[in-house]
Formats: sequence, structure tokens, C-alpha cells
Amino acid sequence: QVQLVESGGGLVQAGGSLRLSCVASGRSFGNYYMGWFRQAPGKEREFVASISWSGNEDYASVRGRFTISRDNAKNTVLLQMSSLNPEDTAVYYCAGGRYGSARYAGSYEYWGQGTQVTVSP
Repeated sequence: QVQLVESGGGLVQAGGSLRLSCVASGRSFGNYYMGWFRQAPGKEREFVASISWSGNEDYASVRGRFTISRDNAKNTVLLQMSSLNPEDTAVYYCAGGRYGSARYAGSYEYWGQGTQVTVSP
């Protein structure tokens, strides 16, 4: 059974940092692109960042504050978040896909359950 499990969320003050981790099991994700999405209350799920199997990174508006990385040997994807602000408050999801645009949620085959990130003013 394929699973993606996120961790690292929590409550942080504005200006602080968090590091999210996503560990995949059940298959190798070495040839998958991996992405992070987020969903705030009352809003649609939105693209945050992605990384290809070879390490090419792409970011939404969080570029410069967030950094995505991966360790294929450990089937792990990280999202380092800094300079957090209350608008970053959301449930963050890790996902894996192979085809289509990595910015499009519908391209992804596998999703984690999400981890809550709350940024206080």
C-alpha cells in the first residue's frame, strides 16, 4: 500500500520557520515529481512547490521564502519554510505524480493526509 505521510506542522509566530517532511512508502518515488500543496479554510487547494526526480524546483508565490528538496534514497521530500506569515496558515499536503503539469493538483496520483500549519500574528 502506497502511503505519503507528512509531519512537521504546528503553531509558529509570524516571521518564524518550520520544516515539513513527507515520507513515502509502498513504492519508490525516484521517478516521480513531488509537490506540496496547501488548503486554507474556505479556499481551494493551491500549488506551493514541486521538485522533479532530477531536482528541478518550481515555486508559486512562496519563492524566496520556501525551499523544497528531496532525498530519493530515503523516499523523502522536505519543505523548509521561513519568514512565515498568517497568510501561510493552511493544511499542507504532499503529493507524488508522474505525468502532466506539476502545478496542477489533478496530475498527482498519490496524496498524504496533510499537516496543519498555523502562523499567529
